[in-house]
Amino acid sequence: MPRTHTKHWPIRILAILALGTACIAWAADKTPSQDPWGPTPKAPANAPIIVLILLDDVGYADPSSFGGVAQTATLDRIANEGIRFTNFNTTGMCSPTRASLLSGHNHHAVGFGRVADWATDTPGYNSAWNPQTASIARILKDRGYSTAAIGKWHNTPEWEVSPVGPFDRWPTGLGFEYFYGFMNPGGDNPWEPSSLYRGTTPVEPVHTPGIEYHLTTDLVDHAMHWVHTHQALAPDKPYFLYFATGGTHAPHQVPADWVAKYRGKFDQGWDVLREEIFARQKRLGIVPPDTDLTPRPAEVPAWDALSADEKTLYARQMEVFAAYLAHTDYEVGRLVDDIRKGPGGDNTLVIYVVGDNGASGMEGIQGLMDNTKDVRAQLAHLDELGSAKHFNDYSAAWAWVGSTPFRWMKEVASHFGGLRVAMAISWPTGMATHGGTFGGFTHTNDVVPTVLQLIGIAAPATVDGIKQLPMDGVSFADALKGKPIPPAHRVQYFEMLGNRALYSDGWMASARHMTLWLKPFKDSFDADTWELFDLSKDFSQAHDLAKRYPDKLAAMKAQFDREARRNHVYPLANYVEGKDYGAPTAYGSRTQFDFVPPMPRIPTKALPKLPRHSFTLTANVEVPETGADGVLVQYGSRLGGFAWYVRQGRLTFANNVGGNVQEWSADSTLQPGTQVLKLTFKLDADGKAGVVSLFEGERLVGQRRVEKLGASVLGSFGVGRGYTSAVSSAYALPFGFSGRLRSLALTLDRDR
Repeated sequence: MPRTHTKHWPIRILAILALGTACIAWAADKTPSQDPWGPTPKAPANAPIIVLILLDDVGYADPSSFGGVAQTATLDRIANEGIRFTNFNTTGMCSPTRASLLSGHNHHAVGFGRVADWATDTPGYNSAWNPQTASIARILKDRGYSTAAIGKWHNTPEWEVSPVGPFDRWPTGLGFEYFYGFMNPGGDNPWEPSSLYRGTTPVEPVHTPGIEYHLTTDLVDHAMHWVHTHQALAPDKPYFLYFATGGTHAPHQVPADWVAKYRGKFDQGWDVLREEIFARQKRLGIVPPDTDLTPRPAEVPAWDALSADEKTLYARQMEVFAAYLAHTDYEVGRLVDDIRKGPGGDNTLVIYVVGDNGASGMEGIQGLMDNTKDVRAQLAHLDELGSAKHFNDYSAAWAWVGSTPFRWMKEVASHFGGLRVAMAISWPTGMATHGGTFGGFTHTNDVVPTVLQLIGIAAPATVDGIKQLPMDGVSFADALKGKPIPPAHRVQYFEMLGNRALYSDGWMASARHMTLWLKPFKDSFDADTWELFDLSKDFSQAHDLAKRYPDKLAAMKAQFDREARRNHVYPLANYVEGKDYGAPTAYGSRTQFDFVPPMPRIPTKALPKLPRHSFTLTANVEVPETGADGVLVQYGSRLGGFAWYVRQGRLTFANNVGGNVQEWSADSTLQPGTQVLKLTFKLDADGKAGVVSLFEGERLVGQRRVEKLGASVLGSFGVGRGYTSAVSSAYALPFGFSGRLRSLALTLDRDR
């Protein structure tokens, strides 16, 4: 074998070095898909933790930080640490605002022109999250963030909310790696939540003996536990936490000691209180000094015109609401304090949006308790308002006060009373301004672009191979950095339930079409009256300039039309309760449903509305020699529904309409052994009253007529046990059937 000449070694060494360098360069330059361990996205250096907090149904003037009575120390603290935003605007209703806030897009572009429950088959209203508008959680997850959503989620199609999904439009399918909260009811029962999930699995709240349960406290505890776990295992990885409470959406439920703090605070009535709030807003610098207070609408009576009973009831309603808001803000403070004290606390950007629309006047001037608006009926339970016993909401007049100095309220997207909310942001190590106020026009769709700019990342061109639409929002990051923001050309349309407006460079064109509690609704949208406001001189929309500047108004109406067409706003339509808009349902055309226990809690919306049908429930059971008790079926909760169960060995039926329970049992006890039990409900031709019959085998053992079958109010469908709360006070949950429930069948009458 020939000897290798030494003169070739330098050449070979250089070749080896060159090859090594090339290998190193290849390894450094290879794409994540070539990494044998999978892609490992990294957040930009020193990327902040992001905490986005959203409250529900809070008016601009409700927090003390913005002139109101409810004490909001947490909002004050965040504003004093950072910036208070006095011109932050929503879409006017729940699901739409959340879609815009989490995507950076206009709500119709995401598919949420209305709340998820009121979907139609048009693109702007179908409640199916548009994949071309990826959520901020999905974007940040791909850029090295952990993501979690805690609390209210109202952005999944109603027909997909069940234990079997599909789940791609649940929080965990839209970019959130962890979810704990309630799905799709506008507001759940804070004392007895009916729709809690962890991820996609139904769960029941954990009640600690001796400690009063409240949903807001539970949500804060879960958020803190998730943060602690994350910081223990991934302290070098930033996270995005979206925390959305149910407060202060109805029902207004809060511990009694909080309500006691507000006794007598509203005895002066809404007219005087509104003047007091307005004066405080001017002292605080929330509104410009030249702002005019808009007048009381004709639909709201003067406080002095009310009876003594009305004043007593309405004052109590507002005491409960104010307590609920103060309690919610306190719980938010527990979360913020915990995060600030933990790792990365000073590098945490906290965005606190105090409301997803204006204050809510959904139940009219009398407010609501259970199924009644009658003043005397509500007065009979005055001291129970705020407890678990009732579904309660306050007078629309208090929502008008909560909108001070503006007109109108939630869902009226034509006026700032339905759009503008309190907001504050703090970031100890990242902000140049502390304790300042920013009055520039901002919108929920601005939050995502702002967050991305602050982190230092661009909006992705594609997500999961799907081309993304350009974001509609405009970053206000410079305001947080203490940089002057020059006046910019800005156009933003608004539309909710036909109420519509256009903001353009300091001007606002507005057309109010309807308010849900004021009926009947107008059929024609062309007949709506448009108003025009110069917001540079008229902060509160107090002075209509439409007749003075008709050409300006015409141009803005045309501009609204262009924006509406671009964002799938048309066709406009009234919302009519009970109308079938053709949206899918979880049950489709099925009339037969078969259950084999044990079953998880089933949302009642995953089944047909049973009070509107004739139906049969059939239970195959084994009754031991010692007898059996317990629930066969529970539909609903203590606030409304019905239960078919066995008590002291006898088949029993309880019908709960708005908390009023009609209950009766069979005359004989169940015989031991295997048998078939049946319940039938035969609905009258008028679709309201009906007859409930109980059978043991083929033998009729009980029958009663009910004027109305109890509809499920914040409850679930339970097979073999009850969930949420007991329909009847005669039993306590879970009250599982102590015999063996082999199967249960629900059969709808095909003739109805």
